[in-house]
Amino acid sequence: MPFPTRWWKIRLAAPIHAGLPTIPRMLPKYLRSAKIVFKGKRFDIARTKGRHPREIIVHPGAVVILPFLDRETVALIRNERVAVGEKLWELPAGTLEPGEPPLSCARRELIEETGYRAKRVRQLTMFFTSPGICTEKMFAFVAEGLVQVGQHLDEGEKITVEPMGLSKTYDMVRRGKIRDGKSIATLLFYRSYLEGER
Repeated sequence: MPFPTRWWKIRLAAPIHAGLPTIPRMLPKYLRSAKIVFKGKRFDIARTKGRHPREIIVHPGAVVILPFLDRETVALIRNERVAVGEKLWELPAGTLEPGEPPLSCARRELIEETGYRAKRVRQLTMFFTSPGICTEKMFAFVAEGLVQVGQHLDEGEKITVEPMGLSKTYDMVRRGKIRDGKSIATLLFYRSYLEGER
C-alpha cells in the first residue's frame, strides 16, 4: 500500500503526548532559524525555512563501545530492536544525557548494557550516523580491563551479553550477521587502524 501524500508532515503535525518525558535539547547554531515541529523523548524534529525546507532529526549524540574481555574476545550483545522487528547483534551503545561527556556516557552505558565496568576507556573516532536527515554524532570507544558488576538495563530493554572472538566478529560482519551500522563501522575502523597496536 502506498504512503498517503506527504505522510511525514501528517506525523510531524501531531501534538506532544501528554505526560511524555522529554530531554531538553538546544538547536545547533546552524539550525537556530529552524522551527521545532515535534518533541520526543529521545530526539526532536526541526523544519528549516526557505524555498526548500527540510525536516531534520535533532539528536543529542550517542556512544558505541568495543569492550574487550581479553585480547581476543569481545562482549557483543543481542538487542531486541522494535523499529526493525528483530534481535540484532551489536556492540553496546547508548544516548548522551544532557550535558554528559561522551567518555562518561561510554562508561555508564557499558555497565548498563553488559554489566561490565572498564578500567580503561579510550576514544577511537567520531562519525555522523545519518547526516542526510539527522544531527546525531556517534562517538566510538574501546574498553579494556573489564570487571563484572551486573547489568542495569533501562525499563523495556531486552539485551543479552554474548562473548565472541574478535576474528569471529569480523566474519559475522562479512557474512551479514552483524547488520547494525555503528557496530560495523566501529569494528572495521578498529581492525583497519588500531588492531596491530594492542
